[in-house]
Amino acid sequence: MRRPLSVIRYEHPLNERIRTLMRLEDLYHRAQFFAAQADAPAHHAALAVLFEITDVAARADLKADLLQELERQKQLLTPLRSNPGIESRVLEPLLADIDRASAALLAQTGKAGVHLRDNEWLMTIKQRTAIPGGVCEFDLPGYHYWLNGEPAARQNDLHGWIEPFLPIYDGLAIILRLLRDNGRATRQTAYRGVFQLMLTTSKVAQLLRLTVPLDLPCVPEISANKYALNIRFIGVTGMDRGTVYDHDVEFELAFCNL
Repeated sequence: MRRPLSVIRYEHPLNERIRTLMRLEDLYHRAQFFAAQADAPAHHAALAVLFEITDVAARADLKADLLQELERQKQLLTPLRSNPGIESRVLEPLLADIDRASAALLAQTGKAGVHLRDNEWLMTIKQRTAIPGGVCEFDLPGYHYWLNGEPAARQNDLHGWIEPFLPIYDGLAIILRLLRDNGRATRQTAYRGVFQLMLTTSKVAQLLRLTVPLDLPCVPEISANKYALNIRFIGVTGMDRGTVYDHDVEFELAFCNL
């Protein structure tokens, strides 16, 4: 039996709302990864990512958007309980996750990241991280002391700073999971590296997912609006670097909607 080729997936959000959720998702994953390490450079990276989360999550309507979408999905999914074609072992945990995420968001007061913005010491570090090399020990001796403390103590601090962000992460994780699951992939070909498609569906997609072989020496450059989709595969190695890949590219394309 022939082994399947390794693949890489590229996701392209088609509106600002999904773009923000995907940026936050990526930042959360990085913050949790670096916080789980034991060395000081990783913990500095985790704190820097937390500052980015604070800035991205500062949108006044983010919490309301998440709650509104979670409620909308609950209203769509609840009637499926009476559908014999739907497995309750999948549906019930999902509805329970939506209830838990909504309750946690409702219990949260103030804007996301207020616990960091109210910490003068952390805000001093945040200001210095915007300066190249601005967090050296002679600039921030108190931060240098923290970074040279016990790893377990730093991890405890980081987890305490990450925890208030988790209701937002849990909410957006459910929404993005539902979005990604609600798409059907089709096989397509970009002839000589170029693919164009006129969009005629009444419901505009919110996310594109492209899957290509991992060993393909090119990456998709995507532009889309409600009328048309254009994809150019750009070379990343050798003579093709930075130019349209002059070969046919077979790929999977999925349009995802909530």
